[in-house]
Amino acid sequence: MVLEREILPYFQWLLGGEGLGLGALPQFGLVMLGLALLALIGSYLFAAARYGPLGGGDLVFQTVSSGFREMWEISPRRIWALARLAVKEAWRRRVVVALLVFFVILLFASWFLRTDHQDPAKLYISFVSTATTYLVLGIALLLSAFSLPSDFKTKTIYTVVTKPVRAGEIILGRIIGFSLVGTALLAVMALCSYVFVNRSLDHSHQVEEQSLRHDSLGGEVLGYQGRTTLDASHRHDVQLNNENNGQALGNHGHSHSITARGDGHVVSAAEGIMRARVPRWGKLKFKDRQGVEKELGVNVGNEWTYRSFIEGNTQGAAIWTFEEINESLDPAGEGLKIGLIVRVFRTHKGIIGEAIGGAFQVRNPETGVQSELTFFDAQDAKISEITIPRKLVGTDNSELDLFKDLASNGRLEIVVQCLQRGQYFGFAQPDCYLRLPEGSATWNYVKVYLSIWVQMVIVTSIGVAASAVLSGPVAMMLTVSFVVLGFFREFFVGVATGTEYGGGPVESLVRLITQMNVISPLEAGASTSLIKGVDAVLQSLMLSVAQVLPDFSAFSTANFAAFGFSVPTDRVLQDLTTCLAYVAGLAVIGYFLLRTREVAK
Repeated sequence: MVLEREILPYFQWLLGGEGLGLGALPQFGLVMLGLALLALIGSYLFAAARYGPLGGGDLVFQTVSSGFREMWEISPRRIWALARLAVKEAWRRRVVVALLVFFVILLFASWFLRTDHQDPAKLYISFVSTATTYLVLGIALLLSAFSLPSDFKTKTIYTVVTKPVRAGEIILGRIIGFSLVGTALLAVMALCSYVFVNRSLDHSHQVEEQSLRHDSLGGEVLGYQGRTTLDASHRHDVQLNNENNGQALGNHGHSHSITARGDGHVVSAAEGIMRARVPRWGKLKFKDRQGVEKELGVNVGNEWTYRSFIEGNTQGAAIWTFEEINESLDPAGEGLKIGLIVRVFRTHKGIIGEAIGGAFQVRNPETGVQSELTFFDAQDAKISEITIPRKLVGTDNSELDLFKDLASNGRLEIVVQCLQRGQYFGFAQPDCYLRLPEGSATWNYVKVYLSIWVQMVIVTSIGVAASAVLSGPVAMMLTVSFVVLGFFREFFVGVATGTEYGGGPVESLVRLITQMNVISPLEAGASTSLIKGVDAVLQSLMLSVAQVLPDFSAFSTANFAAFGFSVPTDRVLQDLTTCLAYVAGLAVIGYFLLRTREVAK
């Protein structure tokens, strides 16, 4: 699984720390302070132009002071009443049609989703989460952007504002009401998609009895090997013990248990299709071909530099350092369980039909004591689950205890090498991890849909705040702009900071019109200076917008469930906190925008 951003512990993320920069809470405070100052200055200039310097200042002061006073007078009872009104309004708009659309999507999805995919669970989970995300965000957009403008147009808003309610309660009531509608729709979609994924991938096999061959030693039968029938576009290799019980080995991301019954065998349903692995990651460093430690490995020419590579048949190695290693990680006495993901880069085909060989060893970073090499065959882009035994043999043929000798101070290193000349192994920091006890796959699925819920609430808040002062179509376009830019926020920030190729907006437009590549510099001259100057202003504005832009691409946690990993609790808390911050900030903005409209005054 790709994890480009390290997931910090919640309080480190919230408050920051040494070497981490400002935390999310100080950043939120600074952004809100900047927006408040900008709003005060803009409001005063606008009011001063209409009512004069003194009159404008008095109007701004009265608006702000009454706003702060009303914040302390907000009534949860009135907010709930307005929320129920928003729910009834959404029901009248037949939002249930969204469920019918979702059911139709699921009905025909199985025609196009392939069960012969190498990892069908990844394909199905990615599909249902993506379909749900876009459908729910679309419903949230339409409900929130057109609600208040429709009430202004039909004058039904008068029946609300003439009651003893405040503008802030109207905004919060709409946000909560539409969020409740979205929550109900999302809950139904989550349940249906969960059943759809499980039922679509549920299957079994039969053991091909004629394929079974016995393994014997000295005339004694030790077990049997064979294969299953071809079902769901794949088959499994079978390993049985001398009692005819065993397992259909892993393929397509799952396995099956096999038990003897009468003269035949019974194969269980698929096991391990949906998993919730709980990893504990270490810190990664590399050694080059001369054995010198480096922060990064070899660049094999990929534009995406997420992984670095080590050269085969040299001293090149990838080294992970793990902390707090003790016997509590091995309560059953089986050893230390790890997961390893290898990306293979070949400079030649090698031996056809044979995997690229690799090896790893365990080392004590304090004493330098290390185990003998353990060999493995690299499975490109697949998770290899390995158990390091408690008792190991050292390089000097001495007997080593995994925890007492190799992790004596709680620190342990795992060193991985590629053994074949001309071949490379690629690694990123999350590619090797300790396997902690797995969590609930069902609860993990719920956490994925919780991240979709966060996106839905933020879109609802943006739409309601924008519709407080804009017409429905304009509010919808503004909200769509935030959503689209939010999904491409990383690129947007790259253009704003100048790290993307092609320069700023104007320079990119010039290159597009003149069909000039993004690398060659513009010719020096007055026109180029003008382009650079305009871009500098636009990039400053873009960077300011980026500070308040929700990063929708980062909210998605579908990849965790698709690749069989548990969504970290810290990540869930971070998303919920971010959602709360956006709701609070947008509710305040929506309140002051609604106050600027003369409604029933």
